[in-house]
Order: sequence, then C-alpha cells, then structure tokens
Amino acid sequence: MSQTAGQVRVRAPAKINLQLAVGPLRPDGFHEIATVFQAIDLFDVLTAAPARSLTLRVHGDQSAGVPTDDRNLAWRAARLLADHGGVPACAELVIDKHIPVAAGLAGGSADAAAALLACNELWNLNLPDDELAELAGRLGSDVAFALIGRSAVGAGRGEHLTPIQGQGQFHWVLAAAYGELSTPAVYAELDRQRACGVAETLDWPMKAVESSGVIAAVASGDPLLLSSRLTNDLQPAALTLAPYLGKTLAAGLEGGALAGIVSGSGPTCAFLTSDGEQAGKLAESLIGSGTCRQVYSVAGGTAEAVVSR
Repeated sequence: MSQTAGQVRVRAPAKINLQLAVGPLRPDGFHEIATVFQAIDLFDVLTAAPARSLTLRVHGDQSAGVPTDDRNLAWRAARLLADHGGVPACAELVIDKHIPVAAGLAGGSADAAAALLACNELWNLNLPDDELAELAGRLGSDVAFALIGRSAVGAGRGEHLTPIQGQGQFHWVLAAAYGELSTPAVYAELDRQRACGVAETLDWPMKAVESSGVIAAVASGDPLLLSSRLTNDLQPAALTLAPYLGKTLAAGLEGGALAGIVSGSGPTCAFLTSDGEQAGKLAESLIGSGTCRQVYSVAGGTAEAVVSR
C-alpha cells in the first residue's frame, strides 16, 4: 500500500477518571482495574504528512521536555502500525501539545491514539476500529479509550472498553499541581498500604464500579448525582506521596465544587461543578488559592478524536 497525498490532522482529547477501582497485581506486572473514563475538551493536535522517514516535532504551550524519538508514545504508535500494516514507517509527525505532561490526563496516550488514526489514513491502510483498538492496547492502558472518547467503562488494564450510552455533558475544573507523580510509584504505594492492612484489596474491581452507581450517573447527565459517585483507589496513595494535593482538594471544595477527586494517579485534581458558570467561578478561586500551577475549565462527556484532512 502506498501513501496518499496531503496531510492528515487528528485532534485527540485528554481524559479524567471518574472512578478507578484497583485489583491485585497481575502476573504481567500490571494491576487489574475497572474504571470509568471521561474525555474532556482539552486537546493535543497531531498532523501526519508524507515523508521519506519517520520524524517527530513537538510544539505548543506544553511541549517542554517532550521527547521526539522512540521514547515518545506517538512515535512508537506509528512504528507499530507500520509493522502491522507491512508498510514503511515514513511520516512527518507534528504534535501541537496542550495537554499537560505527567499530569494524569493521558496526554501521551492521546498522542499515540492520534498517531494511529492519522497514519492509518495517511498510509491508506483502512484498518477497522477493532484492529486499531487492539494495537492501542499494546501501547498503553489509556490509548484505546483515546480512540473513542466520550465516556466508557474500562476493564483489564483499562483497554477493554464499553461505551456509556445516554451520557450528557459535565463541567469540570482541573487543577494541575506544581509537582509530578510517577504512576508506578503511586501503584507501588497502594500495594504497600494494602500489605500493611491500611487499604483493602479488591478481588474483582469491576464489582466496585457496577455497585457504585457511577455508570448510571454518567448516563443521566446529572452532575449532582455523579458528584456522590466519584472514587479513586489510588487517591490515598497519591496523597501519601504528595500531601500538598490535600490542600488543592480542600481549596476546590471551599471554592464551590460539588466534588473533587485526584484523577488517576495524579497529580491533577478534577472538580465537578453544576454548570459552566460555576466552573468559571471555581477556576478563578483556584487560581487565587496558590495550590496549583495551572487551572483548566473544561467540558466532559462529548469530546472525541476527530480526523480531518
């Protein structure tokens, strides 16, 4: 198969975790999880153009420190797709990066999903969605979700997805902390807490999600109902490693949020609000609190990856 002319542009969303239930460590070194993902309208944009080799450039307000070689998940996604499709890995990839790095918002996963979608189009591979999702699962736990967006339940490592039907739009304020948290370190701290009996071990994490009512709350579009369903098994571990996140969570609640939660392994805190007006007021309050380095007012539940030429 040969490359098509022109370039392909993909806008891919960040995500937050509305619930994250963590099971025991698996033989492959990952934890069994069950989670409810929600895509938000904070995007990276990847452009793929014909080239004689694979190159990657990154710019944008969140580009500092992002690698442009095989350490970058988008680069690895393009390589994997080329090997799978039996074509040369020839493309010029350019990422306009606006999703904060190492913030628990799956920006790298969004870029990888964008690379799969863009190069599938650029190289005229025409792989179906389920085949792209299988490749995405090889790259990382959040990549498959970035392909579909909106809201979905994730199982396994997060790569087995069930979209949530009938969902509405929710208004969130994200507070990105000053520091960074290593995802493996947060999981290791959870394992330590469980070994000490401080935290409970879930034999089947999906049961926690199914019994919590979070799926129905997302489908209802009711922020007040959803606010009482937000949970994250990693939050106590994240707070142990980064105690300053407690101040961020407190500032958000004092500023009028319906609820607040550490998203994924952190260090970003996500605050649910009643509407866009309340989100704007909360964002201003958090900026003035001095407990975070960046604040974003975003909508969740309707964002998805968009491919264009």
